[in-house]
Amino acid sequence: MQNLIKIHDVTKNIVRIELTNGKKHNPLSLELMKSLTYSLKEISSRSNVRVLIISSEGPGFSAGHDLEELKRNKNNKEFFKILFNECSHLMQTIMGLTQPVIAEVCGIAAAAGCQLVASCDLAVASKQATFMTPGVNIGLFCSTPMVAVSRNISRKKMMEMLLTGEKLSANEAVDFGLINHCVSFDKLEKKTLALANLIVSKPRSSVTIGKEAFYKQLEMPVAEAYNYTSEVMAMNMLELDAQEGINAFLEKRVPSWNK
Repeated sequence: MQNLIKIHDVTKNIVRIELTNGKKHNPLSLELMKSLTYSLKEISSRSNVRVLIISSEGPGFSAGHDLEELKRNKNNKEFFKILFNECSHLMQTIMGLTQPVIAEVCGIAAAAGCQLVASCDLAVASKQATFMTPGVNIGLFCSTPMVAVSRNISRKKMMEMLLTGEKLSANEAVDFGLINHCVSFDKLEKKTLALANLIVSKPRSSVTIGKEAFYKQLEMPVAEAYNYTSEVMAMNMLELDAQEGINAFLEKRVPSWNK
């Protein structure tokens, strides 16, 4: 297996997974997606890890699926089903992790690369970064990428991206809700790490409970979502961190979170 990713322990609580095929703009081959999914699950299982960052060797974040791999397997429907199912599994794995995942986007994020950004809980990008779902330009409509991206931005803008293949600038991606922050390239890593450290400073139990509840309630009708989140909050109130947080606020002191 090629060494397609590198894993860095940024701090004792923050781990960076770096895509390392920068010369080819980090295509999401079947091998890479399997490796990334495995690494995410393995890192997530470590008790000390609070935040994961997905970054890449430049100049691009990810250009999407490996077109050379698609060409080699032309007319092989079974391979395509395996490939796209693996991609879907990767994206759902990110959403299902107990820890928040931040995409650090240095450059272009196209098709499944844009899908990867949209699937992460948060995203920080450089001003040089662009975002697109250009499958229509090569006769391959970005059907699976649109699942993740359409859950981040408006329907009209999503349809425009899908039907024209045109790109969003990083500033536009902030405005349309695809990413959280846009900074100069030299400040990208610092901004991402600051965001990760801010999350680490929050109580682990609240972050874990909150991430799971966020994604579950998104797909529910309003009444069902309120019933579900009311139950979640009632359970959350029994957590030591919630009791400590309320006491600290009332006593005007800094809370001491349960590690």
